[in-house]
Amino acid sequence: MKMAFIVFDGMTMMDLVGFYDAVTRLKQLIPNEDVSWDFCGIKAEVSDDRGMTFKVNQVKPVLAGYDLIYAPGGLATRQLRFDQNFIGWLQTAAEVKYKISVCTGALLLGAAGFLTGKRATTNRVAYDLLIPYCEEVVHARIVRDGNVITGGGVATSIDLGLYVVESFTDADTVQQIQTLMDYPYYKAGHLKSDYIL
Repeated sequence: MKMAFIVFDGMTMMDLVGFYDAVTRLKQLIPNEDVSWDFCGIKAEVSDDRGMTFKVNQVKPVLAGYDLIYAPGGLATRQLRFDQNFIGWLQTAAEVKYKISVCTGALLLGAAGFLTGKRATTNRVAYDLLIPYCEEVVHARIVRDGNVITGGGVATSIDLGLYVVESFTDADTVQQIQTLMDYPYYKAGHLKSDYIL
């Protein structure tokens, strides 16, 4: 599993780190699995919405070479969705199997055309902004429509990461990761439903 974490100026760091912490633990627990990741952006360094600076290790790569892309949110997504340079680059992920976002990262997936005909969710304060991009905005914490998975507000990033881990492995593995994270709140066993409410 080769993952691309999409990073940009003005992102919310918790959106990124919650998901990242959960899914990258797969490399610790299943060392024989081919799990790798890159932080991908359109420039070599970005700053989050509170000024934390972050190094990008892959600048504007063709995203088609990844198995999964993950887009965090942040207030900057409201403008970034209209940035043709950024969205054009994101569209290089058209053939990527898994497209995942949390919070207003869904606006970026939507602007790239990845939510067309799909059900999706985002931060509740941005439901109206998501409407033009998808078939249905679902008021839920996590929504899966095929291989497109979207999450709600900021703290959902942790649950979303654990949900993805469980969907790639099993309940035992996700419970081990929860123990390592000291995070008892995710409830395994929701994979038969498209929604986690």
